[in-house]
Amino acid sequence: MHFFPEIHQLMRSPLDFAHILDEIPIGIILMDKDLRVVHLNRFFQALTGFSLDMARGIPCKNILRSSACIINCPILAAHRKNRSISCTSDIINTDRQKLPVRITTAQIMDNQGHFTGYMETIEDLRSTTTNDPEKNVAYSFANIIGRSRKMEMIFQTLPMLAQSDASILITGETGTGKDLVAEAVHQTSVRAGGPFIKINCGALPATLLESEIFGHMKGAFTGAVENKPGRFKLAHNGTIFLTEIGDLPLPLQVKLLTFLDDRIIYPLGATKGFNANVRIIAATHRDLEEMVSIGKFRKDLLFRLNVARVHLPPLRERDADIRLLLDHFLHHYTKKQGKKINGFSEPALSVLLNYTYEGNIRELKNIMEYAVNVAQGIRIEADNLPTYILEHEPMQRVPNIPVAKDVPKRQSERPPSPAPWQPEETEQTWSSVQRQMIMDALKTSRGKRNEAAQILGMSRSTLWRKIKAYQIE
Repeated sequence: MHFFPEIHQLMRSPLDFAHILDEIPIGIILMDKDLRVVHLNRFFQALTGFSLDMARGIPCKNILRSSACIINCPILAAHRKNRSISCTSDIINTDRQKLPVRITTAQIMDNQGHFTGYMETIEDLRSTTTNDPEKNVAYSFANIIGRSRKMEMIFQTLPMLAQSDASILITGETGTGKDLVAEAVHQTSVRAGGPFIKINCGALPATLLESEIFGHMKGAFTGAVENKPGRFKLAHNGTIFLTEIGDLPLPLQVKLLTFLDDRIIYPLGATKGFNANVRIIAATHRDLEEMVSIGKFRKDLLFRLNVARVHLPPLRERDADIRLLLDHFLHHYTKKQGKKINGFSEPALSVLLNYTYEGNIRELKNIMEYAVNVAQGIRIEADNLPTYILEHEPMQRVPNIPVAKDVPKRQSERPPSPAPWQPEETEQTWSSVQRQMIMDALKTSRGKRNEAAQILGMSRSTLWRKIKAYQIE
């Protein structure tokens, strides 16, 4: 049962307390004396992903999911000191993102001066955080880095797009950073103080997706026992990010197109609409023009979304950025793990620079996190890399070919010159390096193949096969 308290004697007519809280552009959570959630305002729901129905009656620590709840609960501190308490911490939202926030806690008193509960405000600090090393990098825009010509052109475009309110379509392969670009545009725009709501159009079936996006009214369908504000309403005065827009079902494409025309949201079962002031950013790895040609995507919707387009190139077309990204993530994860690793060995660097990265930046990032975790020395060695990379054939370089003067020649179009330590055949060099690694692991494990496989990060069957291939006695 919803509880909508009213404020009397402040204005000529009673005021809806919940509506007032919803208009405040910071997260607000109200709790009873037992620290159980009583109410969440709209901004808090947008920031965390928890709806009021999900959170009501739940202990606040299970909704905030903040490190402050574990280390030094601000509510208990406010109760002991009998005053409001403010601290900088973090929360984890339902998308499993850790967000920097400022938490301010105060006690709530009734009109008789008796203690009755707590209120916490949650301020999103993502747009004001300046000491994040991932964001203070040359050749960058917000938390996106690169020095290749294609990325420099994107960096010149994004600030202008951020200051407009036009719809943006971001295209590119999986793992190229479409989510980062969308959030960077929001955080550098005039809407940075408002919510940033992400909707994955391919994550839910069409029946649930419509309710999730547009909301529903009580009784709109079987099981709709409460009114539910959709993501568009939660994103009021902010940005909606529709990722995997190519997976949006055709009936919902029509409803989205209607919203883009009149900016009014009609929840399921509603007779009255809601004017939502939101900016639309969409992203996809699909070819929408091809989908239009086969009737899987509406042409008029593509026109409305494609006011401005940003295409993110795959990592194989950003050779100049691979080393920059390797160094960036090495620094990030060594600092995070508290290790002192100052670079790469030549064999490891050769493998990393010649790998194809089909998963693009996301795959490179995961590789570096794994390597830093397993590294024992002061450098990343080849045997610190995931096994599947070591078994992968090196990337084939494109031979030098004539190009037009106005088309920049990519680094990948130049045949690589062998490093001083390399023979001409990189494949043979890596085979000999890997053979020696296996022999060293077998010596360390005194011939015990299970232990050797663990040292190498291989399965036992893979090690057995390589022992036979390299004719190791």
